[in-house]
Amino acid sequence: MTPSGSAAELRRTLGVGDAVVIGLGSMVGAGIFAALAPAAHAAGSGLLLGLALAAVIAYCNAMSSARLAALYPASGGTYVYGRERLGPFWGYLAGWSFVVGKTASCAAMALTVGAYVWPGQAHAVAVAAVVALTAVNYGGVHKSAWLTRLIVAVVLAVLASVIVVCLGSGESDAGRLDIGTSGGLGGVLEAAGLLFFAFAGYARVATLGEEVRDPARTIPRAIPLALGIALAVYVGVAIAVLSVLGSGDLGRAAAPLADAVRAAGVPGLVPVVRIGAAVAALGSLLALILGVSRTTLAMARDRHLPGVLSAVHPRFKVPHRAELAVGAVVAVLAATVDVRGAIGFSSFGVLAYYAVANASAWTLDAAPLKRAVPAVGLLGCLVLAFALPGTSVVTGAGVLAVGVIAYGVRARVGAGRV
Repeated sequence: MTPSGSAAELRRTLGVGDAVVIGLGSMVGAGIFAALAPAAHAAGSGLLLGLALAAVIAYCNAMSSARLAALYPASGGTYVYGRERLGPFWGYLAGWSFVVGKTASCAAMALTVGAYVWPGQAHAVAVAAVVALTAVNYGGVHKSAWLTRLIVAVVLAVLASVIVVCLGSGESDAGRLDIGTSGGLGGVLEAAGLLFFAFAGYARVATLGEEVRDPARTIPRAIPLALGIALAVYVGVAIAVLSVLGSGDLGRAAAPLADAVRAAGVPGLVPVVRIGAAVAALGSLLALILGVSRTTLAMARDRHLPGVLSAVHPRFKVPHRAELAVGAVVAVLAATVDVRGAIGFSSFGVLAYYAVANASAWTLDAAPLKRAVPAVGLLGCLVLAFALPGTSVVTGAGVLAVGVIAYGVRARVGAGRV
């Protein structure tokens, strides 16, 4: 850990409001515009069950993360918690899962921006978005928080319009909301894993622990607040879209929210929804680059990543080399990968990350009631991770194995030098 008051410390500028906004910027992003369709395809009439299950697991993860972040208010999130509570290997595994999973998620969000802004040049627009937002982050986290505040306001306004238009139209039919299990239990679990992608952002506040004022008070308040607001929005959007399209048409929709407002008889709102989706993806990308760079900083400080990445800019007080490195890797991925593959791999990595967070929270208190939340969160993360599509599971497990091997090689080389 960096000594208090040293020049290498980050600047504490974020209050509860800023922290909630950054969490919302990560959650209420492109996921809600994109995840509903594949989730409905998997779960059928069980879509709302999948959403409820994803919310329960997200809540458990959020509570575990909030308790840990109050005790360990340093950059790195579960990388730090796992290291302190379970040992260096588990902290490393959490950090590796987060960095690789969220780097893939950054690429997915960048490609979503490209697909909505200029479908014919999606990769080029994606790279430009990554470069622009990396530059914003380089200028300081407080500026990033203000930009995220604006983005969240725009996205919430668009989503509110979708809800009002769909529920207020003559095409809305409450009969389409009947909850069943046409996709089977496996379909509900797969939908929950896919929808979890849309929730995974509340702990971005924890990864910024070194830049939050009064972290012991701010972080435990900001994380559940951000999650609660996002859940309320998601439930409203899911009910509104289902009431117009039904689970069948929703599962086949390429742009579900745009298709819903068109089916509701308001085609003029479609361009607004497309703009909202692009802005949402930008908001998610901005917050994701923030989180990944801070975990990279923490791992570099412990020499699990090159030490050069641990530098903090003397003027802007941001991990500038880590941000530039993350931006460069994401730009390369955005120019080359497929968005669906990136989302599946990201979900597996993030669920592995939160599994370590819950295991860490389990050690905080021996009381059975206080262990119930992390126990449910840990089991839920493992179940959802292995309920994802097979390709995502195989790829994700393979990349985690590469990280484990790298850790073992480093440990052996280090032991040989002693």
